[in-house]
Amino acid sequence: MRNSGLLDCIEQYHAVAPLADGRIEAAGGLDVPVVGPTWPYPARPRPGGGPVTVDDVRAAVALQEDAELPVALEWIWERSATTASAARAAGLTVEYMPLLVLDDPVELLLPHGVRLYLVGADDPQLPRYQRLAELAFATPGPAATGATAVEERVEAGPRTEVLRERIATGRTVMMVAVEDGEPVAVGSHHPLDLDGREVSEITGVATLPRLRGRGLGAGLTSALAEHARETADLVFLTAGDDDVARVYERVGFAWVGTTGVADRPA
Repeated sequence: MRNSGLLDCIEQYHAVAPLADGRIEAAGGLDVPVVGPTWPYPARPRPGGGPVTVDDVRAAVALQEDAELPVALEWIWERSATTASAARAAGLTVEYMPLLVLDDPVELLLPHGVRLYLVGADDPQLPRYQRLAELAFATPGPAATGATAVEERVEAGPRTEVLRERIATGRTVMMVAVEDGEPVAVGSHHPLDLDGREVSEITGVATLPRLRGRGLGAGLTSALAEHARETADLVFLTAGDDDVARVYERVGFAWVGTTGVADRPA
């Protein structure tokens, strides 16, 4: 499939994914998922719609704020290049991230002594795995300092119950890497049926900061990609930056586009 067909499929995935969780409201050329705050989705340009304007972005932001949702906008740059200028004019900060699809999967082994597990919906450690991701994403990039372990007792929150339901219904597949009995990396993929064709997005691959550089993230991504590929015709992900994208290319992903992301300035 050519890149245009891949991007069509990814756009369709993002348009359909929120429908099970709430409703979609239009803000000009943008679709705004109005869902529960524990599992929010960004506003996105409507596939096949016209150019996104600054008024569209402002209307989408107002809908998100009224629903007490995070202000967030995402798009595929190659399909909606004007969205970035509209988002900036509306006062949002814009970033660009590599968009990749699984092309030729490569099996990468985890470091010796690290074991990988599929997470069940009833796993009592699920809050710890969520906390691991929080700690990892709070310290982006290579880190000489930062958390090396997750506290043993972590309280479950509202998002935990949503995640349990998603795992139980097959909407989320989560894997955790464990070393010496402690979770050290986590990640997920999210299968979705699109008219009889399964597509899955890999998200949330996270490694404890001081354990980076050992191949944990690459190995975990490889395992998630292999699991998703068992049933999915298309597997894709968005990398945090070019360096992370190169890691995913080692796993067998190919760069097909660019994801634009806009949110409130920090």
